[in-house]
Amino acid sequence: MNIFVLLYNSGTDREGIHSIELKGRTIVLMFEDKDDATRYCGLLEAQDFPLPIVEMIDIEEIKDFCIKLDYECKLVEKNFVPKTAEDRLLISPPQKNLEVEDWEGDKNNKKNIDLNTIKENLEKLL
Repeated sequence: MNIFVLLYNSGTDREGIHSIELKGRTIVLMFEDKDDATRYCGLLEAQDFPLPIVEMIDIEEIKDFCIKLDYECKLVEKNFVPKTAEDRLLISPPQKNLEVEDWEGDKNNKKNIDLNTIKENLEKLL
């Protein structure tokens, strides 16, 4: 099954995938409908966040990527209606975003993630 994700700097060595932080977990959003993904991009842009691009990717590739990095993934189904405040984050970005400089991670981060591994995993997604 193909889904849509939001990518930054697609095709570069600084490529990244949009995610949200929720209760200490990193969650990669997957959209069933391209229009929903595009709308979410517009909401990010309205918050002065860099504009990602919408990419179609096989859902199994994203799930494997998330497992390797100990991330979670959430599918935002077409016509999704949030029932909780947490669900609302799946259709509308949080008010606070990480600064672009923070994307490479905090030097005091307890997890030591190899950036080359992340890059290789993202390249496999394309």
